Amino acid sequence: PESDGMFHRGPGLNLTSGQYTAPMAGYYTFSSTLHIVRREPRRKGQGCRGSRLRVLICVQSRCQHNSKLETVSRLESGGDRFTISVTGTLYLQAGQYASVFVDNTAGSPLTVQSGSDFSAILLGV
Repeated sequence: PESDGMFHRGPGLNLTSGQYTAPMAGYYTFSSTLHIVRREPRRKGQGCRGSRLRVLICVQSRCQHNSKLETVSRLESGGDRFTISVTGTLYLQAGQYASVFVDNTAGSPLTVQSGSDFSAILLGV
């Protein structure tokens, strides 16, 4: 919100790119909760064996390195709607960015629904 209050949206969040750029070096706590639906219903008999959903918050898009937060969830066979969250603390240099990635092995297209969130809070330098 633009008005005075408890929370302040800083200049680091770019809603177009989905990236948060650190205005100063420090420890940041990141959190993301994604509400996901399958775009195509599973056909009867189509299992979820081995299907998993991995959500990562990565620094500089380097998800293969240690500068990431990660959670993995096995997709349930009983539903087409899922909620998955990841949270933790990362150190960012001034100008570095963090963003959310979804690794989908489900075999069917997924859509992240509105109401999902991504936040970053500077804890300290």
